Amino acid sequence: MNSKNIFYILACISYCLIIGAAVYEHIAVWPVAFSEPPRSLTMFQGNYAIEPALFWKFIHPVTLTLFIITLGLNWKTERKKFILIPLITYIILLIVTFIYFVPELMSLIKTPYSEAVDEVVRKRGSLWITLSSIRLSLIVITTCILMLGLTKPATK
Repeated sequence: MNSKNIFYILACISYCLIIGAAVYEHIAVWPVAFSEPPRSLTMFQGNYAIEPALFWKFIHPVTLTLFIITLGLNWKTERKKFILIPLITYIILLIVTFIYFVPELMSLIKTPYSEAVDEVVRKRGSLWITLSSIRLSLIVITTCILMLGLTKPATK
């Protein structure tokens, strides 16, 4: 096995880790977090709050680095477009994430505690989940494209 294949496989694994974490959050975290806000948002507040940002701050730079190395190693091969399409999509999604998803989520989870359900926060949370599901779907589709590139020759 050569370095082109090793880095390509590592890029695929890293991209799949993003899918796994996002699917987990969409199934186990967000439905609960936005069920009865702001009371249900306490999982992100206080001394024992969950900190998903620790994972995301780690995985994105690793994935981008692996993508760039993989692209460089496969630039003159048939695989190039199978790497470029997911990479460009991923970069666009990261930009959208930092412009909308992260600030909106931070705003939502910092809503002060109250026993009364805030319908405005619930609706904002519901919209965030819907848009995030679309983002996740794009990552799943581009992961399939990325993996399809593994079926192409690693030579010129």
